[in-house]
Parts: sequence; structure tokens; C-alpha cells
Amino acid sequence: MQNHKLNVVAVIPARGGSKGIPGKNIKLFHGVPLLAHSIRAARAVGAIDKVVVSTDDKGIAEVALNEQAAVVMRPDEISGDFSSSEDALLHVLEELAKNEGYRPDILVFLQCTSPLTASQDIGGAIEQLIKEDADSLFTATPFHYFLWEENERGEAVGINHDQSGRVMRQERKSQFMENGAVYVMKVDGFLKHQHRFFGKVVMYVMPENRSMEIDEPVDFQIAEAMYSFQGKSDS
Repeated sequence: MQNHKLNVVAVIPARGGSKGIPGKNIKLFHGVPLLAHSIRAARAVGAIDKVVVSTDDKGIAEVALNEQAAVVMRPDEISGDFSSSEDALLHVLEELAKNEGYRPDILVFLQCTSPLTASQDIGGAIEQLIKEDADSLFTATPFHYFLWEENERGEAVGINHDQSGRVMRQERKSQFMENGAVYVMKVDGFLKHQHRFFGKVVMYVMPENRSMEIDEPVDFQIAEAMYSFQGKSDS
């Protein structure tokens, strides 16, 4: 696979039916639509040949085209609340193959709800997948917190630690939290398994200050404050 120039496509699923934050994917974030941040970060990565937005919404499609991304309109049957991102990714690959004869080697799945993701994160993730000859990759951030759950008696029980004898933080085994920003996959394996995690799975570690995911209205305010603090450019 590495004996020829690898074809890399970045796909950004962006539905129009957000209920928690109406119009979330094109709501202005630091003066430009939220989706635009992900498109611009992807287009700045030299390894990526094509950036595609999968959507069911004409307004989102217009924003994507204005940002020089390609658009694949998603049919209603894979645009509902319970449709998976994998459905959208598979549909894009099918449409690109059918309409353009384009069959990429590597698929980069980006979430437009992670506007702090930098082009260096995306490029680094692609490089790591290739370097480690992995099949799939996800971005993560270091996790240092103590997790608990309730047992059948309603008692709190430690999950990732022994509450009867805690060790110091520097003595604990490193743990990581999937941050939902970037997923990278070899296309052949993804078409076979139809899920983002398959074969040899590796992580690309992103810093916590770029691992913000927007789900609730307050997240917009927090992410914008973090964006300003970091002095993040629009490029």
C-alpha cells in the first residue's frame, strides 16, 4: 500500500437536524460557520487530496461549497437521528467510486463539532497510521480522572482505580480518552468491516486544549473562549 502515492479523502458528516443546538453545524463560531473550521483545517493538510461534506441540508451544502469542499447529498434513509456516521462515510465512498471513479486508500473522518482541531492534528494522525502500518486510528487526550460506577446494591465502586489504596498520579498507568475529533482508516478494511475500529487500532494523542467537542449550547461559549485564548488562526 505504501509503494505508491496514497490517495486520502477527508469526509465531514454534517446533518441539518440538530435538536440540542438548532442549525449547529453552520452556527457562527468566531465569525464563520462552525463547519468551515473543519474544512479549512482539512484543506491545509498536504496529504489530503479531497475534502467532502456529507449532508442532507442545502444550507450546509452551500457553506461547504463556499469553503471549496465537495458535497455529497445524503439520502433521507441515512439522515435520521439514529443513523450512524459509518452510514454516511460508506455512502460517500460509494458515490465517489460510482460518479468519479475515485477510490481512496485512506479515509479521514472529521467531526465538525470539534472546531479546535488543528491541521497538524489531522496531518499527524494520518502520518501515524501510515508509520505504524495500522488499520484504524482515533484521536485521544490524556485522562487522569478517577471513574466510578454503582453496583447492584447502589454502592460506588472504583473502575480505573483501587479506592482502598490509591497510588500517586505519576505512578498510575497512562490512560486516554477518545476525543471524537479525528478518525483515520484504511479504506479497504473499512469497507470490509463497516466500522471505524478494526484490525490494528492505534491512537494519536492530542493536547487537552484542542480536544473540545460541542454538544450543548454552553459548549459553544467555552470553545470560543478556548479558541480566543489559544490565538487560533482561521487557516
